[in-house]
Amino acid sequence: MIYSVEDDQAIRDLVLYALRQAGYEARGFEDGRSFMEAMREQLPRLVLMDQMLPGVDGFTLLSQMRAAERTRHIPVIMLTARDTEMDKVRSLDAGADDYLVKPFGIMELLSRIRAVLRRSGQTDTENRLEVGPIVLDSARREVWVDDRPITLTNMEFRLLQCLMGKPGMVFSRDQLLNLVWDTDYAGDTRTVDMHIRTLRVKLGDAASLVQTVRGVGYRLSDMKEEGA
Repeated sequence: MIYSVEDDQAIRDLVLYALRQAGYEARGFEDGRSFMEAMREQLPRLVLMDQMLPGVDGFTLLSQMRAAERTRHIPVIMLTARDTEMDKVRSLDAGADDYLVKPFGIMELLSRIRAVLRRSGQTDTENRLEVGPIVLDSARREVWVDDRPITLTNMEFRLLQCLMGKPGMVFSRDQLLNLVWDTDYAGDTRTVDMHIRTLRVKLGDAASLVQTVRGVGYRLSDMKEEGA
């Protein structure tokens, strides 16, 4: 998924059309507020950010992204009508991965996107799961809730990873025993219940996303039912 933050609808529609024709999933936003709301629901692979936006400008949005643990890794290409050395330096110093001046050619834009994705090592994003305020990085064995790191035991981590891997899917207690502990585990389903309880405590306000399905087991909300 690539996000385009651009207040000019004609440019935004053209960029989104080009991205989709090139095989990318893409969403467009006319201002920083709608963009940040979408970021709480789903993290993109890359962001195309206009500098001049109504309300919060592109520099501020970029700074906010780089300051937050869950978004600092996301590549950003700044798009602007201002072609001065100081604007380019300011963008790159703020953490932009590339800088493109309007008007730009679509082929050049797509080439820049491919280059930035290669440089950023997009395989890293395959290790990250994100549902609502919860972010799990399997490579680093780290979990954050609302940008706050939390410490989980190995089994709590594996349990959360299993639930986040398929949000909305209901897992029976026996399924979770087999998937998280393995089929040779000599415990019983009360082990699952105990770990769910401790996991919820550590998730804090996000604990409500771990839902009990009476008589069956557990699932992690996919946020759709929350109105996201």
